[in-house]
Amino acid sequence: MIRELLQEAEGRMKGAVTSLEGDLSGYRTGRASPHLIEKLVIEQYGVELQLQQMAVISVPEPRQLAVRPYDTKSLSAIERAIMKSDLGIMPNNDGKVIRLNIPPLTEERRRDLNKLVGKRVEEAKVAVRNVRRDTLNDLREFEKEKMISEDDFHVGQDDLQELTDKYVSLIDETGKRKEAEIMEV
Repeated sequence: MIRELLQEAEGRMKGAVTSLEGDLSGYRTGRASPHLIEKLVIEQYGVELQLQQMAVISVPEPRQLAVRPYDTKSLSAIERAIMKSDLGIMPNNDGKVIRLNIPPLTEERRRDLNKLVGKRVEEAKVAVRNVRRDTLNDLREFEKEKMISEDDFHVGQDDLQELTDKYVSLIDETGKRKEAEIMEV
């Protein structure tokens, strides 16, 4: 019973780390990457879709992205969404393809991105701690209903704390790696 609870908690904690890695892959590091814009939400015809569902995103040059929409009528909506985003990139629209030239990052922008990374890392840690809290509440409930002994509760609590520490350190490592990548000139 405790093992199943801990396995479920670990799965949810892995989800927090995976989500963090996905989010951080979209942060600019001075190189063109489709991850930078593929999750942008575009509103068209009253429906919100991610850019990757509406267009092919390619990297024709190291510092350039090309967005070729499946429907050319969506060019202006895509262009608007890119301008509204916090990317700081001006789109060039030639009527068929939107080109995004990725400028080199300034020192100030690198620091701003590191702040965003730190904020996102903290959100992931909070998610892991929330999983710990929920699982601990379940363990307490099991103990209260005499489904597990007090000793089993304490062993489960210790195992849960080890699991939490493992995933918090994994989140820290992921954040430090991304910060180093951003600061790399």
